[in-house]
Amino acid sequence: MSRRLVSLTLDTLEDLPRPCRRCVFWELDPVAAERACAAGDPGLEKEAWVSQTLLEWGSCGKLAYVDGMPAGFVMYAPPAYVPRSMAFPTSPVSADAALLMTAHVVTAFAGGGLGRMLVQGVARDLTKRGIKAIEAFGDAKFGDAGDDGEPGCVAPVDFFLSVGFKTVRQHPRFPRLRLELRTALSWKSDVEYALEKLLGSMSPESLLRPVRPATRTTTS
Repeated sequence: MSRRLVSLTLDTLEDLPRPCRRCVFWELDPVAAERACAAGDPGLEKEAWVSQTLLEWGSCGKLAYVDGMPAGFVMYAPPAYVPRSMAFPTSPVSADAALLMTAHVVTAFAGGGLGRMLVQGVARDLTKRGIKAIEAFGDAKFGDAGDDGEPGCVAPVDFFLSVGFKTVRQHPRFPRLRLELRTALSWKSDVEYALEKLLGSMSPESLLRPVRPATRTTTS
């Protein structure tokens, strides 16, 4: 199984899941988002946001592919580019951090370490740009029956905690979490971890098997 990480561009934007491709929850303020949805083509607004952010700030997303299939993505930007961020009760995002807006792993590929792979890709990118941390708003009631929020637009708190984020401002629904980039960059890759586990479970004898001399055959 091959896995690769690529940056979000106007071309790879088309590989986002269809609902996410047309969602402008984060990219517009609540009033403008409602207006875009009423107009019938929020996908154009999302494309315009990605284009402007790429031009003015640089990379603002990562996509993960497994055997060539889109398997997950994350989007991120400075909070000034994300109008919705100010609508959260635990805002504002810290001045030294970028905002991880949303993260999603396709159900068929969940549990394989793609979430951590995506976040580490973000960490590498932001470290090169002098940013010290990533912050995010998590949904503590993600998936609850009767939820009247935006399904899937705010990633579950459990996801962020599982990839190393720590809560910096508590809230019963939308806590704000933070990941120091130096912490993220100290992670071992999933491949290294799997290899370490494999080697750790093997005895030295099985790792370094003596080479047996070839048996000499004789002819009568």
